Amino acid sequence: MSTPTGPSGFSLPPLRNPVRTIGARSFDFSKQIAVMAIVNRTPDSFFDRGRTFGLKSAIDAALAAAASGADWVDIGGVKFAPGPEVSAAEELDRVLPVVGAVASRSDVVISVDTFRTEVAQACIAAGASVINDTTGLHDPGLAELAAATGATLVITHSRARPRTAYARPQYDDVVKEVVYFLQSRIEMAVGLGVPEQNIIIDPGHDLNKNTLHSLEITRRFDEIARIGLPSIAAVSNKDFLGESLDLPRTERADASLAAATACALLGARVVRMHDVPRSVQAMRMTEAILGLRPPALLRHNMSDVNEQPA
Repeated sequence: MSTPTGPSGFSLPPLRNPVRTIGARSFDFSKQIAVMAIVNRTPDSFFDRGRTFGLKSAIDAALAAAASGADWVDIGGVKFAPGPEVSAAEELDRVLPVVGAVASRSDVVISVDTFRTEVAQACIAAGASVINDTTGLHDPGLAELAAATGATLVITHSRARPRTAYARPQYDDVVKEVVYFLQSRIEMAVGLGVPEQNIIIDPGHDLNKNTLHSLEITRRFDEIARIGLPSIAAVSNKDFLGESLDLPRTERADASLAAATACALLGARVVRMHDVPRSVQAMRMTEAILGLRPPALLRHNMSDVNEQPA
């Protein structure tokens, strides 16, 4: 089978330590783009609106995502935005049985989306291998836990305290400020004992950012990727897509794929998505365009005789 004969027109920023073992799976982020599925066991998530709040629904959704090609399933029990108080005990009641059930039936990577150390610790013991912290290490204990357990740590840019409103965010240069924040938090995590090869970064589309900020991060995602660690594009169905195109939440699937693909072409190595089958197909095609993978087949116009119409 033919392999790419030259580099693509997209110059991907180089990664330090691109080969990672996360849970039971191995990744080479210099050659692949992972798809992270979203399973929110919350009654008030911004997009699902409780679709996977039931225990069976959450477990079935996670296993279906794995069967559809997701490399990774992100399980959360509390939405990022402000809302009714959810105690640590209630959050654990929501996420822990899902983590345990999925870990016992699949080798898919499991992350727990939480800002609480006690929740992350219990989920790691139950089979999760990633702590997905959307609060930018507001609690340094999450980094200490990752260091002690060997878990992968996702560091995300956000400004507000957990579940706190942040009105009219202002940035002189949103991308430069996000890069500075992420670099400083990487240094913090490494200083607390987390190996750099166990860190993944996320610029936090829409998190304490308006639509113009999220669009700027998308078009300049290569500057995030140049930090040198695998980066996540968490764009699926977010409000910056809806506001850009005047679309309700239920009609943002195509816009989500476009934004995720744009980020991947600029260096994102994980995309966090709701529609797993279409996202897997889009990322496999993006890898082919980038020359990271050969075609699965090579038949068209490869015959010694002209093809006859069917």
